[in-house]
Amino acid sequence: MTVYRYLFTGVLLILVWKGLSLVLSSTMLPSPEAALMAFAEAITTVEFWRHFLVSGYRVTCAMALAWILAFPAGLVLGFHRKTDTLLSPFVFLTYPIPKIVFLPIFLVIFGLGDFSKIFMIALIIGYQILVTTRDSVLGLDREYIDAFKSLGGTVVQTLQHVVVPAALPQAFTSLRIGTGTGIAVLFFVESVATAQGLGFFIMDSWGRFDNNLMFVGIIGMSLLGVCLYEIVNYLERHLCAWKFLKTARIDERPGHHGL
Repeated sequence: MTVYRYLFTGVLLILVWKGLSLVLSSTMLPSPEAALMAFAEAITTVEFWRHFLVSGYRVTCAMALAWILAFPAGLVLGFHRKTDTLLSPFVFLTYPIPKIVFLPIFLVIFGLGDFSKIFMIALIIGYQILVTTRDSVLGLDREYIDAFKSLGGTVVQTLQHVVVPAALPQAFTSLRIGTGTGIAVLFFVESVATAQGLGFFIMDSWGRFDNNLMFVGIIGMSLLGVCLYEIVNYLERHLCAWKFLKTARIDERPGHHGL
């Protein structure tokens, strides 16, 4: 079903693209046929895949780093009230600050290599995961925790069997949203002080007025985003299986037809 949805959306986008290309000049917006032919040619080259894999490596590492740092931190803030009282003001004071402005500082501290770009993306995605995880744990009915502890559950067991399962679905939702954010930030960081990645590929093509090749990079970055989105969906379905089992049971009720 997901494949058909993507195909339908792709066809719809191509039709809209075709309509706009007929209105605008080819120097402003190439036709979808020209761009897709250029893309088909580009994917046979080593250069395209080099840029694609570099971008994939950067954003995947950033998402993994964001999760490793932010999800446990969100659990601690939501579960331990004293820690939350101490640290949450700092989190919410710094949350509205556009983190992208720190990129020059990260380039100075960490150098022009991949880590400065990975850390930049991870910082932006991590804040979303941190806040969402904290709020989901705070919203958990404390009676569940007290009941589990009354049965002899330790703190570690409470986290493992009550708190983490309650926080995971919302954290994955945040990570899924962060996929789009991560791709957007990836484009920006690859436009600065680098000669590799799809962001560089797009801006380099734009600078050479090669619109077809520029759209090759745009299509490649879009496909990268779709791949990451589906990977997050896959992980969520396996790590939060109870969530989808509950949804399936609701859909199977008599008289329930869904959307």
